[in-house]
Amino acid sequence: MHSKGHVNFGRKVACVVLFCLSSLVLAAAPDSVYTLQAGAHQALVRAITQDSVCPQIAFDHHAAHPMRLRVAPQVLPARPDQARTDAGPITFDARVCESRWPRHAKQARVAGQTVAAPHRRIERIVVIGDTGCRMKATENAFQDCNDPQRWPLARVAASAAALQPDLVLHVGDIHYRESPCPAGNAGCAGAAWGYGYQAWKEDFFTPAKPLLEAAPWVFVRGNHESCWRAGQGWFRFIAAEPWTPKRSCDAPANDLVADYSEPYTVALSRHTQLLVFDSSITAGKPYSPEDAAYQIYARQLALAQRLMRLAPINFFVSHHPLLAVTSHWSADKDAAGGNPGLLSVFASHFPQRLFPDGVKLTLSGHIHAFEAINFVSDHPSSLVLGNSGSGTDAKLPRAYPEGTTLYPGVQVGEYFASSDFGFATLDRQSKAGGEHWLLTEYSVEGKPTFACQVGQGQSHCYKAD
Repeated sequence: MHSKGHVNFGRKVACVVLFCLSSLVLAAAPDSVYTLQAGAHQALVRAITQDSVCPQIAFDHHAAHPMRLRVAPQVLPARPDQARTDAGPITFDARVCESRWPRHAKQARVAGQTVAAPHRRIERIVVIGDTGCRMKATENAFQDCNDPQRWPLARVAASAAALQPDLVLHVGDIHYRESPCPAGNAGCAGAAWGYGYQAWKEDFFTPAKPLLEAAPWVFVRGNHESCWRAGQGWFRFIAAEPWTPKRSCDAPANDLVADYSEPYTVALSRHTQLLVFDSSITAGKPYSPEDAAYQIYARQLALAQRLMRLAPINFFVSHHPLLAVTSHWSADKDAAGGNPGLLSVFASHFPQRLFPDGVKLTLSGHIHAFEAINFVSDHPSSLVLGNSGSGTDAKLPRAYPEGTTLYPGVQVGEYFASSDFGFATLDRQSKAGGEHWLLTEYSVEGKPTFACQVGQGQSHCYKAD
């Protein structure tokens, strides 16, 4: 009897082991696992999976548990306003899962994969922007997505990951694949397009994989991620705030909510923080104070000013620049490239400086180039970093156009610009008299091209050796 019972017990154990092994075999590895810095010292782990359930996550030596479902797979009809971009039905055939990173946890694993952990003190930031491969029929613009020389995001991500950053900052415009590749165009043949998951996967998650795994990310929302374009994917995959039906971009009736996200901060040290501002839907012309958008941006600017009190040094991050040279510059046109909608709001509250005194540096994208502008007047140094993948703006002037006024009262000191593909790093440099940062602009291959000493409101740039 005892022997028979022992045999039955062994069979049961064997069955349990076989069941566990079969479950492990059947469980698909997530497509992407990444960490977001969501403000207020809060980090989130996200996973995108085409499995039927969310993967398991384990923090430190604690037992693994299932991640929480953020949003399930879904097929959505195209929004009426997406007809301008050739969009058909939108297929999100992957589920998005997430977990909050416990405050004192040091490491995490998702389905056995190590996840990038938040750093208590940020020493190096990688900055990229405007990364997607442009496919847009209304402009007859079809980038060679199949050519890593003409669409270099995968190379940028590999080079940037090799520099071992503590944080990655994306200054917006991630999704560019809005129209199908024309027949006979070998450069983009077979490329996914539209606003569903497969286009997001090809345009960002697959090429950015090594950099997604290297460090936590801060994502800034660009105009390509506004509701009438790729906003649905933005809220599913990379928005810092919770996904809700009202904040999903699924229904145009909710756009006055979903097209505007509140600003938030990400601490870099006790003295310095990023202030992230959503400018995605801002207009290309000035607002009237009676406009709903003006009033929303005014409220968000007031909130941003309150958040700036958390640290004496603020790096203001928005997709659209306020002080920059336009990529549409020519000798017979004005070179001012600041966004007119944002300028009308900021100028009404801070008519001389445009920004509160706590802002010492601005970082943005939108212009597909690298620009570094220092001012003799009391304006924060301006960095434009929109050259990491989408077709660059070759007509940008290499020297500051004399006689150009970016904004009344602005006096430009130094101006550096490049239309080459690349990315940048910001490295902390502790010096007597305060905290400073060194910005380095790199080529796609990771070779330094420009360097800028970024101080408290001023910068000095030079060509890197």
